[in-house]
Amino acid sequence: MPGAKNARSFRVYRWDPDVGGNPRVDTYEVDVAGSTMVLDILLKIKNEIDPTLTLRRSCREGVCGSCAMNIDGENTLACTKGLDELPQGVVSVYPLPHMPVVKDLVSDLTHLYAQYASIKPWVQTKSVPGTRERLQSPEDREKLDGLYECILCACCTTACPSSWWNPDRFLGPMVLLQAYRWIADSRDEATGERLDDLEDPFKLYRCHTIMNCTNTCPKGLNPAKAISEIKQLMINRTV
Repeated sequence: MPGAKNARSFRVYRWDPDVGGNPRVDTYEVDVAGSTMVLDILLKIKNEIDPTLTLRRSCREGVCGSCAMNIDGENTLACTKGLDELPQGVVSVYPLPHMPVVKDLVSDLTHLYAQYASIKPWVQTKSVPGTRERLQSPEDREKLDGLYECILCACCTTACPSSWWNPDRFLGPMVLLQAYRWIADSRDEATGERLDDLEDPFKLYRCHTIMNCTNTCPKGLNPAKAISEIKQLMINRTV
């Protein structure tokens, strides 16, 4: 940018299905003065330099998960990744890895959302709906801490080698963390059915505790621990 006071280079992945040709990486010199997050820079590029750049974003508060992408080799949220957290030099920005790309920095999450729907992410009850209030003790509520905060950004699953190798059959850390969130909910009455659905050589047991999921989660959650809890429940029900 001409006259930039604090210029920095950003290498951004580009691909447009309507144009054809191979993907490319465009380099932008951006004045980062007054910007704090990577998302600020991407929006500055789109608004002031190249309006063809395509990305997802919504809340800008680390809540919706829309702006999940790979920044300098780490899956994270552009809206919460501070420029001061990045090493000096050129910053590389790519879409989430090992996923089909819709355009530029937008990954296609259709398959992951279908897997998420498959674990029935809602309270399942056997009693007649509306016959009673479903109370929960503070102790039982605490069991959901570290689970309910998941924003479905897919940073964990797209960082998981087991998900890269078996994307169609392994549910991946994002979906399995959500599965355990409902298994652990004291108000849910379908624990047995939920465990039955996960009792599969690929859905659950492809997890090898590599821990990429936990290391990259922008919300500081531990999907690997949730998966281990499901495995322990599987062992206990057979003892």
